[in-house]
Amino acid sequence: MKSLIFFTGKAIGTLSAKNKIEKQIQSERNDAVKRSRAVIGGQVTEQLAPLFPDFPARYDEVKFLGKPVDFIAFKGLEESSDSGEKCYVDEVLFIEVKTGNSALSNRERAIKQAVDEGRVRYVVWKK
Repeated sequence: MKSLIFFTGKAIGTLSAKNKIEKQIQSERNDAVKRSRAVIGGQVTEQLAPLFPDFPARYDEVKFLGKPVDFIAFKGLEESSDSGEKCYVDEVLFIEVKTGNSALSNRERAIKQAVDEGRVRYVVWKK
């Protein structure tokens, strides 16, 4: 009788542990899918961002970098070059696109701080 109780308890314990593990795996898979969708959605938005009407620069003034910032824009450059006049740039923008609850990374914050503090130069390199 004792062995029957022991094996019954062991079988119930094994099934319970297996059920718990399966639920945990399913939960982790659902979380991974959710995160993956958020990343893909962010990447799509990042690529399409210059086409939105409230984007801070015209599409033809924007160059995609990706890392460490998403875009650099030369506001006014295309307007002045299209008119045949002397080229002029109103301002240079470093643009980082964020979606959802995402925040600037440490690297992005460091770049923003350097720009905010005016630690930006234009370098011509000739070989």
